[in-house]
Order: sequence, then C-alpha cells, then structure tokens
Amino acid sequence: MRMDKLLSTIGYGSRKEVKQLLKTGAVLADGVVIKDGKTHVDSETQEVTVHGEKIEYREFIYLMMNKPPGVLSATEDLSQPTVIDLLTPEDAVRDPFPVGRLDKDTEGLLVITNDGQLSHQLLSPRKHVAKTYFAIIDGTVTDEDVAAFKKGVTLDDDYLTKPAKLEILTGGDPSEIKVSITEGKFHQVKRMFEAVGKKVTFLKRLTMGDLELDADLEPGEYRDLTDEEVEVLRNSKPADFV
Repeated sequence: MRMDKLLSTIGYGSRKEVKQLLKTGAVLADGVVIKDGKTHVDSETQEVTVHGEKIEYREFIYLMMNKPPGVLSATEDLSQPTVIDLLTPEDAVRDPFPVGRLDKDTEGLLVITNDGQLSHQLLSPRKHVAKTYFAIIDGTVTDEDVAAFKKGVTLDDDYLTKPAKLEILTGGDPSEIKVSITEGKFHQVKRMFEAVGKKVTFLKRLTMGDLELDADLEPGEYRDLTDEEVEVLRNSKPADFV
C-alpha cells in the first residue's frame, strides 16, 4: 500500500495533510525516513512509525455500539445524526457502516464494520441468524401470541414473516417480552405486534447471532470487538426456531 494512503486511512488527515507530514521527516519505515507518499510499504512486515510512535494498520474494523434512541442507523444524513457521527475521526475515516438497521427510536446492540463479507453473512435471509430484542408492550401478551409468532404473522402489507421466538417475561398490561427474529423488515418487531393488536412502547436489541451487548456500554458508547467476539459473530449458528 502507498504510504500516503496508509496514513490517511488510519486517521492522519487528508492526502494534502499527509503530504505535509511526510515532508517533515516524521515518518519512518524500518528506520528509514519516507518523504514520498507514493512509496509502497507492507504494514504487516514493515515497522512504520510517526514521530517515533509505531502505527498499526488493520484492514477491517469491528465495533460494538449501544445505539441510543434518536440516532439513525445510517452512514450519513443531511438533517439528523447518525451512528457514524458518534465515532471518533480515527474510526470514522475507515468508512464503516452499520450491519443492518435499528429504528431511530430503538436502542441496543449495533455492529459497525467495513467488512462487507461479514455483514452479508449476518444479514442474509438464508443464514437465519437471529436477533433478539427486549420490548415493553402496551397490551397483555398471551400464549396465543407466542403461538402466532412461532408460525409467523401477516404484516400490514400482507407479508408473512418467518417464524419468531416470543418469550413472556412479565405478563399483564403492559407486558415485558423477549423476541427473536431472523429477518430485518422495516419496523418488523413493531409491525408484528401490531398484527396481533398490540403496540411496542420500548425496544432494545440484546443480541445479534451469538454476540451479546456489553452491559457496561452506556447508550451512545462503543468499543472494538475482541478477536474472540469477531469469531463468535462469524460462527453464529442458524436460529433453531426457523
């Protein structure tokens, strides 16, 4: 990779800013000063330093965010804040994107990455990767609703959903539930409850595949996934209820 691209990719500024940095002699590869941005370097075999500090280049970035309400699961929007706006410049410069979407007023687990292959693996309908949510429901959720979700319910556009796993945590009105689905239709969980005559008043995603939301993350906070967590995502098994 060209040195100027390497430096700009990991957050050292625009190509113009990187060019100025290189002119200062602050960038070394294996102890040799590099002033020409066109110089090719291998970040895996060569040691690159800036002002004496070793830099590390990762092709892919994997982040876990506890998405807050009021923020769009999108890469950009002209009028509303997005989850990418919550990232540091060093992370945002890697061109990451949210894996799937959470509604604007929904919070919880959101994976953000620039690994398109992993994203496809998690979102492909044929993979049947489950997403589990906690919800508060205006209305009394019944065993009949559990049975209906197990078969799949018909949404307002006549779409029959794939089977979903519904668990009643607290009965009565309102009810607290957990629900797992393998699809990502627009407002799907809300529309599924509307199909059985009830309304979602709070929704939070807890898991994606076999990855669980870090309970220590406050809404709006995020962190890098560990290597083990990335492997957990990659090896997520198909849901057993589909």
